[in-house]
Amino acid sequence: MATIRWLHLVAMAVWVGGLITLGALVAALRRHGVEREVLQAMARRFGVVSWTAMGLLVPTGLFQALNRGWDGRLVTKAALVVLLVALALWHQLAAKRQSPALRGALQGAILVVSLGVVALSVLL
Repeated sequence: MATIRWLHLVAMAVWVGGLITLGALVAALRRHGVEREVLQAMARRFGVVSWTAMGLLVPTGLFQALNRGWDGRLVTKAALVVLLVALALWHQLAAKRQSPALRGALQGAILVVSLGVVALSVLL
């Protein structure tokens, strides 16, 4: 069980830490005039890393939940994870067709929901 929890926590750190890092880097790179293609390449690479992390988060989280039992906080966390995955998937699939304002709003929502999941995790 300790290995599952460790994998879950590392994957969570990669997901949330990556969001914060990428957000800070993109803002700085935009200010310095880095071309859009470079930013898109960064986003694609982060997509591979972040979806790999999510691919570890979901099964390790479910495994822990089944061994712990479900309560209100865990159900809320699971609902937020479903929302998070839906937002991230929407953002990734439609980013090229979205306005910069909508992309930014989605990125912000993904970060806020991710931090909410982390906050609930601390309470569990």
